[in-house]
Amino acid sequence: MHFRVGLENNNDGRSIAWAVEHPGCYAYGEDADHALANLPDAIQAYIEWIGWHETPWLAGEQIELVIDDEWDVYFVNSTLDRVPPGGDSFSIEAWFQYDWKPLNATDIERAQKMLAWSREDLMAAIRDLSPEKLAQTYPGERWSIAGILKHISGAEWWYLERIGFPNPTREADVPADPFERLEVVRNNFNYVLPKLEGLHIVAGLDGEFWSPRKSLRRALWHERDHTVHIRKLL
Repeated sequence: MHFRVGLENNNDGRSIAWAVEHPGCYAYGEDADHALANLPDAIQAYIEWIGWHETPWLAGEQIELVIDDEWDVYFVNSTLDRVPPGGDSFSIEAWFQYDWKPLNATDIERAQKMLAWSREDLMAAIRDLSPEKLAQTYPGERWSIAGILKHISGAEWWYLERIGFPNPTREADVPADPFERLEVVRNNFNYVLPKLEGLHIVAGLDGEFWSPRKSLRRALWHERDHTVHIRKLL
């Protein structure tokens, strides 16, 4: 089976190989070659993950990777001039040709299932943690687990704002409690997602291109990635 791949280099000092037709399927590597070499195993794990919930809609036999696009992350300042990383600079992350494609009904149906499964995985990792454990800090880590949960929900909100499709609930009204916050923001994301079907939206904001497909790709990646992150901390 052919898998179209977008390679994103220099993302936090590593490369990401994205299976661009399958949101939530990706692999890391120290460079593009290593990320690409790790992707077949990630695809098999992705298919198994789907298979835990229903019959997978893709096959993992005879995986053939086809590189569609490659992107090198760079940094800009507040006036959108390219600068070295650090200080007040911020990264401009991957925009692939495949991100132009509007979401169809099947994309959205599958995405809502995977978002639900991803949330189940996250909650399974944290549901028995005490308030003290949620607030615990870790050497070399930016956030506690409670901070990671807040970050997950904040990013999901942000991804929709990038395409000019903010959630219907005002951000000021989102609860401070990390569990309630996750629920409110996800409910809003699921409310908006069906409205994106067939929309040809490509928005440039703060020097970066965004589309519904890219926002969905990043949202699924982000929660799955941080669930692994939390498991490692625990």
